[in-house]
Order: sequence, then structure tokens, then C-alpha cells
Amino acid sequence: MDYDTAFRPYLTKRIEQIERADIVVGIPSYNNESTIANVLKQVSHGLAQHYKSARSVILISDGGSTDDTREIAREEEIMPWQEKVVFVYRGISGKGTALRAIFEAVEKLGARACAVVDADLRSITPDWVKYLLEPVVEKDYQFVAPIYSRYKYDGTITNNVVYNLTRALYGKRIRQPIGGDFAFSRDTVSSFIKQSVWMTDVARFGIDIWMTTHAITKGFRICQANLGVKIHDPKDPASSLGPMFRQVVWTLFALMEQYADVWKKIHASEDVETFGPTDSPEPEPIEVNLDLLIYNYKLGFQHFGTLWKEILSPSCYAVLHELARAETREFIFPAEHWAKTLFEIAATFHHWPKNRAKLIDVISPLYHGRVASFINQTAKMSTADSEKVVEEQAEIFEREKGYLLKVWEREEKEPEEKSFFHKILQSWKP
Repeated sequence: MDYDTAFRPYLTKRIEQIERADIVVGIPSYNNESTIANVLKQVSHGLAQHYKSARSVILISDGGSTDDTREIAREEEIMPWQEKVVFVYRGISGKGTALRAIFEAVEKLGARACAVVDADLRSITPDWVKYLLEPVVEKDYQFVAPIYSRYKYDGTITNNVVYNLTRALYGKRIRQPIGGDFAFSRDTVSSFIKQSVWMTDVARFGIDIWMTTHAITKGFRICQANLGVKIHDPKDPASSLGPMFRQVVWTLFALMEQYADVWKKIHASEDVETFGPTDSPEPEPIEVNLDLLIYNYKLGFQHFGTLWKEILSPSCYAVLHELARAETREFIFPAEHWAKTLFEIAATFHHWPKNRAKLIDVISPLYHGRVASFINQTAKMSTADSEKVVEEQAEIFEREKGYLLKVWEREEKEPEEKSFFHKILQSWKP
């Protein structure tokens, strides 16, 4: 069922009662009972310290939590001059719909600026509110993306996929395109609301990368805010991030098609102005299972190697074949071949409009392989030193963009090849 609003009657009534606001801070939530109180407290204190004279509204946009997230949020006290609304949004489940409700409230309240922060944050401080909102309120920026100090094995999808592709495609060095914590001007929010994505999979899975890509391609004034160390509920890339990888990559590839006329004309990247403190302590380490990552890759090669050979170039497939036989400490997936592999898969996604979900599924082990390689390469490095490896990889993606253009524009395959490829995907079952 389509919905023309993410508001339920309770939220409509509360927004009418509040009437107007200068600043809105939204917190999308789902089963975050262990962290929501602290996030709410830090946001309230940040608004009190830095924007006390502003009319501020805090919105907890909940996806129907089955724990006590909403109850805890309602009970948490905020400054008496601030407004707080805890509600369940209407529409398909996902962070995108949670943000849609927040954005609708921004428009109805006529707020000048909006920030959104994740509900699972453990390291948020009151200053995050200032760092995110100040570029919008005082410097006339329209879109603020975060920069964090994260442990070298946190954010592996960003480090190995999203940062590289966003920078190479669209020419902006936005370090955390799917960071989760952003700020927007009202005109940016209005532009988001007008787009026809809110009943699509973007609203379920890919809202962060969609917002960042939309802001770049529409020419909004973009900057970044240094937020310091990010500590949130950790996820081991070997066991927890497969679904997220598939969701983000699907959205990335779909956006590549939508904005092909834009990124084809971009041949270099540029820095994005960054505000906030530059010194951060070493982040807390998180546990990763290198053996499981390599096992996942090798099992994937056993299952899908024939398909990988069909859709990838001989040089890329040869590297994958060698990795399938490599010992743990010798498991290195060169960045050049990783870039070409992702570009070839993006081109395949472009040329094959059917069975795309299956295509993304069968390439997930490749991501595990690249993360395992990154762990081996940076095992003895500090987080700061490993960041240099991430930057070198991003530069490689930029240098290989000509290869992407080549495979993107290649001729359609012959009918018999199409039939073979289609048959494999049709017969494969997850």
C-alpha cells in the first residue's frame, strides 16, 4: 500500500501543537533500548549548550521496536524548553521511512536546520550537535556529512566499497557517505521529500548513500564535520554485514544507472571542506574473524566460481582463482583487481536488468575476500596508518575509472551468451 505521508495521527497532532521550530534533531530508532537514553540526553544537552535561544524539537522516529526503546525515550528527561516527540512512523519499515517522517516534520515546522543521529551511538557528545549543525546554521552549507575516527576494521563496507566508488564516480572526497549522522538545510530536506523513493527499497536499505549521492549530483553546498571517535554497536564483517553489503551495493549500482550522465563527465576528485576538531584518540578495537572471512570467500568460490568466470574478465578471475588456494597469511586481494572487479560487476548489473538480486548475492563472498585481504595488509598498522591504505585504494579506483567507462559501454553479449548467463542465475537458489 502506498502512503503519501509517514505521519500517523498522533504525530500530526503533536506537530500542529508545536507549530514551529528553528532546529529539528531526528533519531531513527529500532530496538535500541540500551543506547537511546544516552543519545537523547547528549542531543538535549548539545542543543542547550549551543542553541539555547533556538526553538528545538527532538524527534524519535521509531520503526515499531519490540523492546522498550520508545518507553525509555519517553521517560528520559530533556531540557524543559525543548520539545520531544516519540512516535512510530507509517509506511514500509526501514531507516528511510523513519527519516521521511522527520523530514516532513521539518517542513511543517519551518525549521531552518535539521540533524539526524543514529540511535545506537555510544560515543556521541553534546558537541556533535554543534559540529553537525554549525555549518548549516552559520556557514550556509546545505548538506553536512560526518567524519569519524573509527577502528581500522570498523566501517569495512565504507572503506572498501562506498568511499571508493563515491569518490571515483562523483568527484567528491566524502569519507563517510553512509556514516549515519548528517545535517541538512531546509531546502535540502524539501528536495529529498519531493523525490519518488519513499516506497522503494531505498527507503528500506539505502537511504544514507542515496542522500549523499543526491546532494552531490544536485550541486548542494557540501561539507564534512569531524565528530571524533565513533563507537556504536559493533558488527563483525565476517558474520554480520552480508545483508548490509547487499543492500548498499544494490543502491550504489542503481544510482550509477540513474546518474550515469553525471559521473561519466567527472575525471578527478576534490577535497570537501571539513570543520571540527582534527585530533582524536585511537578508537577501541573490535574483534574480527579473519578465518571466517576467508572461509566465506573460499566457499563462495566453490559455489559461484563458474558464474564469476562468466561475468568477470580473465585477469580478474585469475586473481580470484589464486585466492581460493591461498593460505591465510598469504591471502591478498590486490586493490587494482578489486577495483576492476567491482567495476565489471557494476557493468554487469547495468547490462542485465533481470535477476539483479541474485547477482548481488553471488558477489557477497568477494567483499569478504577483500576485507580479509585488508586485515592481512594492515594487521601491524595503527588506525592512522591503515587510513593511508584506504586512501591509496581510493586513488586506484580513480585511476581505473577509464576501465569502468570501457566496460560500462561495452556491446551487449551475444544471445547464446545471454541465455547461458540467464540460465545460471535462474537455476541458482539462495
